[in-house]
Amino acid sequence: MSFLRALFGRRAAAAPARLGDPVEYKGFIIRAAPFKNEGHYQTAGVIEREIGGVRKEHRFIRADAYANYDDAVSFTLTKARQMIDLQGERIFQ
Repeated sequence: MSFLRALFGRRAAAAPARLGDPVEYKGFIIRAAPFKNEGHYQTAGVIEREIGGVRKEHRFIRADAYANYDDAVSFTLTKARQMIDLQGERIFQ
């Protein structure tokens, strides 16, 4: 088995994401959740909204990666706002 690992390499395991503080935007709640993956922080987050008394949630991960956590959080919030502007409530379909 070690031969196969040496041949194909090992990917570093992704660290679990921690949800950031909630940010309200146009009636939606955004929570950044970048996670460490191969030495960088991967863009990820959650967009939430209550619709008809039911809490809806959309989780997303993007290919963008950053060297530090704060930059990843900032970009995640920007990306989530962009998704909300483009899709609105359709994001939950």
